[in-house]
Amino acid sequence: MAICVFSDGRVLVADYYNKKVKLLNQQYQVVSRCVLIYHPLDICLITPSEVAVTVDDGLTHGVQFLTVKKSLLALGRKFQLQHECRGIAHNQSDLFLTSDQALFKYSLSGKQVCRLYEDKSYYDTVWKCAVSPTGDKLYIINYSQNKLLTLARNGTLLATFTDPELEGPMGVFVTPVGQVLVCGGLSHTILHVDREGRSKLATLATEERDGVRSPKSVCYSSTASSIIVGQEGNNILVFRVE
Repeated sequence: MAICVFSDGRVLVADYYNKKVKLLNQQYQVVSRCVLIYHPLDICLITPSEVAVTVDDGLTHGVQFLTVKKSLLALGRKFQLQHECRGIAHNQSDLFLTSDQALFKYSLSGKQVCRLYEDKSYYDTVWKCAVSPTGDKLYIINYSQNKLLTLARNGTLLATFTDPELEGPMGVFVTPVGQVLVCGGLSHTILHVDREGRSKLATLATEERDGVRSPKSVCYSSTASSIIVGQEGNNILVFRVE
């Protein structure tokens, strides 16, 4: 399950198993649904009224845009890719897309600009991605090797982060002020990492303390001062942070 949050506190959920994107209001109630042809894997904001979703069924790979008007979701334009499509992030009219082993930069029209980074040493080495608010840093999840990588905007590797509390990392999110959040799907944790991607600042949530279980994605709602976690079993966990 992938999630993203609007500035007004509404939340979008990409429901992989049911091939749907769901819009939740500020009380986390479903107010609109949109059915997709293929499984949605990740989601990001493009504008206050448009989002982009990566879709992949193993044979067809692409990006589906959705519009949000008056609490209604509607299908928009789309484009197909020639490679596997997993994670997505957006910054300054650039789309950053991950396959299984590479990070690509695309235009919003669907034109591939370049391949920024690649790791063919194993499977699932380039899983999900996020970008800093200023666009100068990119963050990549390496699921198979339990790493968070920090890249410069040109793809140069700047830092590699590992930690005993980060096992099977599944999602990464950067807050509007540049705080980096990463979730461990197998360690059942949410960590706060410094913006340089070098050290852990805090363990924000655990299974024992907060009920986190197999987190797939994480985001932060400035409106609600809450961290929202998309978990295994198609459910979300919300907890306030000071």
